[in-house]
Amino acid sequence: PAASPAPPPGAPFPGEPGADVFDVLRDRPARIDLTPGLPDLAAFPRAAWQRAERTVLRDLPAAALGYGDPRGVPALRTAIAAWLARTRGIRADPDALVVTAGTAQAIGLIARVLARDGIGAVAVEDPGSLGVRQHLRHWGTATPPVPVDADGIRVDLLRDTGAPAVLLTPAHQFPTGVVLGGRRRRELMRWAAGGGLVIEDDYDAEHRYDRPPAPALRSMLADRVFHTGSVSKLLAPALRTGWILPPPAHLDAVVAEKRFADLGNAALPQLVLAELMASGEMERGLRLLRRRHRHRRDTMIAAIGAHLPGARVHGAAAGLHLTVTFPGGLGDGTGDGTGDADLAAAALEHGVKTHPLSWHAQRPHPPGLVLGYAAVPGSALTEGIAILGRILRETTPRADQADRSSASHRSR
Repeated sequence: PAASPAPPPGAPFPGEPGADVFDVLRDRPARIDLTPGLPDLAAFPRAAWQRAERTVLRDLPAAALGYGDPRGVPALRTAIAAWLARTRGIRADPDALVVTAGTAQAIGLIARVLARDGIGAVAVEDPGSLGVRQHLRHWGTATPPVPVDADGIRVDLLRDTGAPAVLLTPAHQFPTGVVLGGRRRRELMRWAAGGGLVIEDDYDAEHRYDRPPAPALRSMLADRVFHTGSVSKLLAPALRTGWILPPPAHLDAVVAEKRFADLGNAALPQLVLAELMASGEMERGLRLLRRRHRHRRDTMIAAIGAHLPGARVHGAAAGLHLTVTFPGGLGDGTGDGTGDADLAAAALEHGVKTHPLSWHAQRPHPPGLVLGYAAVPGSALTEGIAILGRILRETTPRADQADRSSASHRSR
């Protein structure tokens, strides 16, 4: 494939990713954007949003344009409570919910609440989201890593960290895609019953294709779980709308942090979203998206089989991305997984944008890539994976040849 000019200074991949790494990567142009975590933004329900907006503005009293409850407008909290009951099996009082500027703000609010209680460490899954770690560390919270296997987080090793709280993506673990298994859930409940706190990031819970929904931890352990969610993957990240359902003992503290953060989210978008949810438009749109996402996932899996035959696919049953690992390595000789950043850098030079798995790991892991498929048409998915395959074929033989040459030199 024809190469683009070399990355300028400040490109996203050299060295340890900085605090602005996602901003830098977003600003880099790419013909094929396989960034994980993006829904199909072209499918945003513009007509339904406009109808809901007209309905809200037609009926809105003047008093509703003043300052409101920092928890969020009652109509949206009621709609979210109904949504959680229908889709996640969670019984929530609307007055116990706090509307936030996405899951990112939710994590920051929780970190500050925990810090006030003397909790300075939140254990995280490993591999697990780089973005989540960055947000926690920004607020001075340590993030000891806990390994993830085929059944989810290793609760026995969570105990070994001594951390009094843990952040999990149990419905569809990022980035591996595993579901927290029943035995691990029981172990986690015993750990929480001993005083531990759980932050449940309900990541990708609604995007499932080949399996039934995994129960929300909050539905089983209300007194020890901060449940967080958002519409970023259901509608669009640009809405910056999410929620926290805190344990009852922490509700007042979360509300206080939200009040002094911004006095509450903007009311008009909340009211429009509430109308969209109450009308059933969001669920109808989600059903359409599932069919489209399933087709794109299948297209990517077929392309991986054709062009990356040595790759192992993870997390195909749900979500908006696939993770691929290369158990045989990438021929770079590092052995610690960091060579995947070089592969991602080369892909970006050839017009394909993705995340190296090493970004999302604190411990050594096999090299891999995290590949989003939901926002990309099928033909571009196939082309993007084909480009990755060509890059690997061009680079791996050179690395293997160098290894053989070195071995021959040593034998002489």
